[in-house]
Amino acid sequence: MAPQQKTLKDLKNKKLLHDQSFINGEWVNSASGKSTFDVVDPATLDKLATLPEMDKEDVKLAVNAAHEAFKTYKKTTARQRARMLRKWSDLCHENVDDLALIMTLENGKTLAESKGEVIYGASFLEWFATQAEMTHGEVVPVANPNQRIVTFKQPLGVAACLAPWNFPIAMITRKCGAALAAGCTTVWKPAGETPLSALAQAVLAEEAGFPKGSINVITSLTTVAEVGQELCENPKVHKLSFTGSTRVGKLLMQQSASTLKKLSLELGGNSPFIVFNDAKMETAVEAAVLAKFRNSGQTCVTANRIFVQSGVYDEFAKQLTERVKKMKVGAGTEEGVFVGPLTHDRAVEKAMSHINDAKKHGGQVLFGGEPMEGMGKGYFFQPTVITEMNTKMLTTREETFAPVIGLYRFETEDEVIDLANDCDVGLGSFVMTENMARSWRVAEALEVGMVGINVGMLSACESPFGGVKGSGFGREGGTQGINEYLTVKSMFINVAS
Repeated sequence: MAPQQKTLKDLKNKKLLHDQSFINGEWVNSASGKSTFDVVDPATLDKLATLPEMDKEDVKLAVNAAHEAFKTYKKTTARQRARMLRKWSDLCHENVDDLALIMTLENGKTLAESKGEVIYGASFLEWFATQAEMTHGEVVPVANPNQRIVTFKQPLGVAACLAPWNFPIAMITRKCGAALAAGCTTVWKPAGETPLSALAQAVLAEEAGFPKGSINVITSLTTVAEVGQELCENPKVHKLSFTGSTRVGKLLMQQSASTLKKLSLELGGNSPFIVFNDAKMETAVEAAVLAKFRNSGQTCVTANRIFVQSGVYDEFAKQLTERVKKMKVGAGTEEGVFVGPLTHDRAVEKAMSHINDAKKHGGQVLFGGEPMEGMGKGYFFQPTVITEMNTKMLTTREETFAPVIGLYRFETEDEVIDLANDCDVGLGSFVMTENMARSWRVAEALEVGMVGINVGMLSACESPFGGVKGSGFGREGGTQGINEYLTVKSMFINVAS
């Protein structure tokens, strides 16, 4: 494997790199000082930084700081909040190369993908800057002529933002951009695998003018359960937003019940990708590559079950395999790499278990099927194509979260809708067809929160993101995103003479 081209020493803006948590405007270690954890590069397993392992007492400090800051921050005008968000967005663009390098080194995705995520993440800050000034109330028609009723929206209070490791910047800005725009103060909990990106964002947010206590960042890896429970059960936290697995989402919901928090839960997916006979083959193949292999297959809306109509099944499998064979695997900092390492060793183990299970039930591996050889210590996995998938296989019920793509054969539209909906989650989906009427029929019939027609991506700041069934509830982005952090108040006015 060629040596990596860049390290953290190559950062131009050294202020972005921190190895402490951020509470009440100060960079701090855990109050107990008991333990730390290492952040490693998944391409080399080299240590990038050592951070404090925060516990529930540290969470209380962060929540108290946010609660105190809320008393004044909620009184800022929408225009003031919008200006800070726009400044933060501008700073992301000014530091895009450094932010991308930090992300690539701790997450593993390619520099090109990381730069795309930085820009995507910044778009939420700009979007919610606009939304901050559009949170209007209304005048309600009344039955009583001696009364007038008006409504207005107010921020909920302290918002806990729990982000995953696969999109360590965009999932922070998508949550806290909306929260801060609404007038809430925030406590961030980035994933233990990728905290450096969130800490860099805190630097930029502070530089953009957000006041002390409005942004707090708690770092943890092994104490994540303790930290999460405190955020759920602390009565000073009035909103919690989480992106992650359905299993953990259910646990957080249970823990939040005692304080009746408002929740946004963007949970697991098992996205169907449907290719009909009339699809444009080149479009379908490229969309499948984007939907499956972006971030090495580690996205919540990754195409997990690829349903291909029998008339084009063999040709699609052939062209897809040819395309996959051309993918370069390597460290995200290397030139021309398309598939970087998986972020942790558990992902490699899961990929192999799904492949072996598919083979046991009749799956045919056309390409790949094993971890990469000769790539050093990193978590590299061969892009893999499997045909003759069936519903007995693990991939039918579980996300693979790796660069492994399995093709299922179907005959009719009704059949594939039933197959796609035979799932306990419903986040994203993809439909490849040139038949406009069919695209509408299938999109309406799929039990999911989002549908892509002849595209391989489902995200944009102006579009609401979220799912149904076991994929959770609430929406991030779009005009709906800011409302997740607001409450509506009604005011009755007596106008009798």
